[in-house]
Amino acid sequence: MSDPYQVLGVSKDASDDDIKKAYRKLSKQYHPDLNRDNPEATEKFKEVNTAYEILGDKQKRAQYDQYGSAAFGGGPGGAGGGFGGFDFNGFQGSAEGFADIFESFFGGASGGGGRRRRSYRGQDLEVRLTVDFMDAIFGTDKVIKVSKEVQCDACDGNGAEKDSKIVTCDTCKGAGEVSAVKNTLLGQIRTSSVCTSCDGEGKRPEKPCSNCHGRGNIRSNEEITVRIPAGVSDGTTLRLTGKGGAGMRGHESGDLYVQIHVKSSHEFQRKGDNIFSSQKIHVLQAILGDEIEVETVHGPVKLQIDAGTQPGQTLRIKGKGAPRLNSSTVGDHYVTIDIEIPKKLMNSEKEHYQELAKLAKLSTKSKDKSFFSQLFS
Repeated sequence: MSDPYQVLGVSKDASDDDIKKAYRKLSKQYHPDLNRDNPEATEKFKEVNTAYEILGDKQKRAQYDQYGSAAFGGGPGGAGGGFGGFDFNGFQGSAEGFADIFESFFGGASGGGGRRRRSYRGQDLEVRLTVDFMDAIFGTDKVIKVSKEVQCDACDGNGAEKDSKIVTCDTCKGAGEVSAVKNTLLGQIRTSSVCTSCDGEGKRPEKPCSNCHGRGNIRSNEEITVRIPAGVSDGTTLRLTGKGGAGMRGHESGDLYVQIHVKSSHEFQRKGDNIFSSQKIHVLQAILGDEIEVETVHGPVKLQIDAGTQPGQTLRIKGKGAPRLNSSTVGDHYVTIDIEIPKKLMNSEKEHYQELAKLAKLSTKSKDKSFFSQLFS
């Protein structure tokens, strides 16, 4: 038995998603319908499916990780030589559990029950979309181009050449599965597996479509309009139902998952539904108070600066933040005050500040004369 990790080309710490992606890629690459003149591809296709039967099932994967190929008939004596050293002492299960064991050993359902057909649903796809900061605040429409499976126009998705019929599969006689009897230490075991000639449908094109080779789908680039809702945040994933890959031969299409990446803004920062910015004001505005204009995502807004405002003080502008996703509520805008100290003064300005310094000296009765003596020198 081949190492399923090597067959799928994944590491032993691969995630379930990584295993699924690898399986989908290889099953398409070696699919018998696409490799009718290559018998080796059919064997490779079976090998890929066997590997995924193990790694795609958490229980079977755990068995393989613990016991290796011995857990699935690949130990001493091979598939027909007993259970290859599998330890049943830790097995907790009922008849259904033993059925799973038989299925792991022999590649199909024991006793002929439980047909396992492939899914004809289209592939789910995931794309990453970058949007501007303001577009994420107020929402917009974006057109993206996606490479995916689409229905073949030449055969209308049924996989048959024009004027050709859909006939009963001559391999499985319409059953969608093929059966075999294997001799084991427990006696004869009847196993069943999906018919690879018709992918379990029980029927197939009499003459496959020359455009899609009988698959019913072809790969193409399609433009899709994505509606970005107002208030969407960085890392949000949008699901577009039915916009993924087309299903095989007219079956249900997969979904398209759009992961949103929001560009940063030089002027604003966003935390949840609230927007943050900073505003410079003159030192006299902080001392005396003033009304200033602050830029928000909703446009300029008047803000009252109270006398005695301190450096780093944060003021709130209610209802001028980001909309809450799928809600009518809106966050707030917070402004951090940065007090600007003049670096150079004209003579007239310096005289005024000196007068203020004299007043400050008298009001505080400061004993430290050094500051004022330097100021007036």
